[in-house]
Amino acid sequence: MIKKLLRAGAWLAATLVLLAAGGYLYYRSLDLDQLPRANPQFAVADLAYLKNAVAQKRGRILAVVSSTERGGPAMKRAGYELTELARAYYVFQANGYEVDIASPKGGKPPERIDLDDMGDADYAFLNDAAAQAKVVNSIALAHVDARQYAAVYFVGGKGAMYDLPDNPDVARIVNEIAGRGVVGAVCHGPAALLGVKLASGKALVAGRRMTAFTNEEELFLTKDARTRFGFLLEERAVADGARFVAGPKYIDNTVVDGRLVTGQNAWSTWSVAEAMIAALGHRPVARERTAEEVSLRLLATYYRAGLGAARAEQAVLPRFDKMMVLMHSVVAAMQWRAIDAVNLQRLANG
Repeated sequence: MIKKLLRAGAWLAATLVLLAAGGYLYYRSLDLDQLPRANPQFAVADLAYLKNAVAQKRGRILAVVSSTERGGPAMKRAGYELTELARAYYVFQANGYEVDIASPKGGKPPERIDLDDMGDADYAFLNDAAAQAKVVNSIALAHVDARQYAAVYFVGGKGAMYDLPDNPDVARIVNEIAGRGVVGAVCHGPAALLGVKLASGKALVAGRRMTAFTNEEELFLTKDARTRFGFLLEERAVADGARFVAGPKYIDNTVVDGRLVTGQNAWSTWSVAEAMIAALGHRPVARERTAEEVSLRLLATYYRAGLGAARAEQAVLPRFDKMMVLMHSVVAAMQWRAIDAVNLQRLANG
């Protein structure tokens, strides 16, 4: 018996070694270390689309971020997502709008930075002295004169789930702008719209098409989300009467209902900002799509029409973000969607 157990153990050890070696060789075959990375020294002057900025000063847009650094029973990190502010900030500027930054408490709000998600525009924002001065000295919502703004944009990040819903200053600002301007929000940012009632007493989102971070996306990453936040965005939006539009997980999905513009997740930031400009009555300034955006387009095609259609599109599109496609392959594997996991790896490898 002992010899049999030892023999089985030896075979198991050998198998694990082979699997580990195979996994290492596969990892090396992906050439992830050779992928282009964003430049931490990137400057505003390097953003090509700002060179096409409209000369006309069209007004001001208010970007609202959370002041909550930690929240929930376990007091986990919250804050706002830097990428969701930075990318929209420069789209608004390029299209003739000056951007002010506000938060519930004012002053320097807590930001979340994921280095894996950082792009050139995000580093440009960190290196932009004027933009950073606005962040450090964000306007307290109670001091905001909403009459000065053509639009308001609610930035996501988990902090938005704590201090933006049912906020009387948020309601005041939204009500002032909604009747004549544009209200936008992305990812967890639409939490700000929950509890806002119009002068008629009707919920702002009642009967309106909108989106936000979905139940599926939230619970995939945060199993205790209901406890941590007290509610899920999708469920509460539906309870407020919204016609909620959910797209595939972690894919750009922006929904426009008149002058209400909402984005499902962080990867919807670019399209939300440009849809807000369009809702304000302007054609957005031309901008070369980032590799991440190209990947999102390929993924959307894959989920809609399959691998063949995605690969045909891949052949005519510019560079894409391999890591983004591989991330979706990993998500598929974690959900036991083996065919999707394999197909997305094939798509990532070109």
